[in-house]
Amino acid sequence: MKEATKTKRFISEEEEKFGTEFAKYGRVICEVADYEALNTIKEFIIQACREYIGPEKCVAGDLLNDTHEFVSVNQLNNFRLRIIEKINSNSDIRLCYFRLAKPYLDIIVGNELAMQARLNLSIQMPGDNSSLLPVHADVWSGDSPYEVVVWLPLVNCSGTKSMFLLPPNQTNQALQRPDGINSDSSEQLFKLISKEVEWIDINYGQVMLFNQNLPHGNRINTTKETRWSINCRFKALFSPYGDKRLGEFFVPITVKPASRIGLNYRYPKMQDE
Repeated sequence: MKEATKTKRFISEEEEKFGTEFAKYGRVICEVADYEALNTIKEFIIQACREYIGPEKCVAGDLLNDTHEFVSVNQLNNFRLRIIEKINSNSDIRLCYFRLAKPYLDIIVGNELAMQARLNLSIQMPGDNSSLLPVHADVWSGDSPYEVVVWLPLVNCSGTKSMFLLPPNQTNQALQRPDGINSDSSEQLFKLISKEVEWIDINYGQVMLFNQNLPHGNRINTTKETRWSINCRFKALFSPYGDKRLGEFFVPITVKPASRIGLNYRYPKMQDE
């Protein structure tokens, strides 16, 4: 009798290990794939900050960590919106953002991708309760479960200066409770899961891909530094969409030639016999 044929691998052991980590923990944290792209993004944002604050006020120091010394909480929303508008008016910044995580997206999501049309920016000052993101999962409000978030810190982040994420096993346990969860109270949900969440420890120069189907959010920043982070969603181009559709919320970015040909193919007209 012939020896049984060994199962062939269609992905490398490294890719399999990477994907297993993402599935187990709901996130992977890696060194950015393109440091030049990272520096371009940070320098662009710092310049935008200087234009808003005024270069004469930006003394030597860490402008991003120390933003609360130059911008008041009352000014924060207008300041953030001004920076976001500048970021999203520059197409090079979106391209740089993609390059930060491209090899990781290839493994986790695929190489034919749709990208969120606009980058999101979070600025969380010490003690500020106006910039909180209560515990939630994006899919609960209409996002497709096929989306992955790329989360980039522009400063070192840990503890309450970061975000929290409930890992997959703990999510399944919490959401399948026989008594259910009061969906009207995100605070109740956080109290239920607070001992199980992972506070993300991530430094500038790293990037995180996480599963937005898992409960996540932030709390009041109790540190003495301001947190800056950018996030953007990616999904496989031909995977199902939720309420946020292609051409509206998402735009295609890496369409392959065979897909372009297939999308444009028209069957010939046949004469009736």
